[in-house]
Amino acid sequence: MGGRQVLAARQLLTGRLDGAPPEHELVAAARSVVAELGSPDRLLELIAELASGEGDPEGCARLSYRHVLGFDKLLLIDGGPRHMLRAHLWHPGAGAIGKEDIHNHRSPLASYVVRGRLAMELYDVSGGGDGTVAAARYEESLEVGSADWLLEPAGPARLRLTHVGQYAAGSAYALPAHTLHRAWCETVEPTVTLFLETGSERRPHTDVFTAAGPHPGAVAKVALTVDEYLGALNSLAELLRSS
Repeated sequence: MGGRQVLAARQLLTGRLDGAPPEHELVAAARSVVAELGSPDRLLELIAELASGEGDPEGCARLSYRHVLGFDKLLLIDGGPRHMLRAHLWHPGAGAIGKEDIHNHRSPLASYVVRGRLAMELYDVSGGGDGTVAAARYEESLEVGSADWLLEPAGPARLRLTHVGQYAAGSAYALPAHTLHRAWCETVEPTVTLFLETGSERRPHTDVFTAAGPHPGAVAKVALTVDEYLGALNSLAELLRSS
């Protein structure tokens, strides 16, 4: 089941991103897609359509939750193994287990800031020396037989900060899968981003680095109910209307 906006979004994702382009081309294409779909009027129409029950509310609710990094993660379009389009709602000052974590992703990503502002830092793994910070390294994967996050210690590491950026409403960024980064909400009001992971190949795990002390071995991922999911979409639509 899909309304006009859902179908148009699916067509844009498959038309612009399918095939097997080199990663740098895929990253650039993903950035253009989220910028197009994230324009305030178009995104509001898509959110409102999904909130009315179009698309796949049951399937999307099962993959929507509060992320360990401290934001609400609402799946909008499930494109199977290739494309996952989500809205992220960042709450200022929200505490979360992994809010300080530096991490990468299983596949290339792109994000468009619809409302508010994000700050982001990029890092490289370093052999040490001046300007590096000590961190504990983990490999993060999904626990077999559940949807929980499983964190396996992978030893100590040192990281070097390579970039600091701010992304205000109307700006976008895109990163290859292996890029280590950390992002957080920089405003007193909620920040909304449109987030896309894409690509035909997904890494089996991500790398997570923290200087904030040891992580628990597993972190529960609590999915939204369908009613909670539709309610969250309606609240998001109202937030976008007020922007």
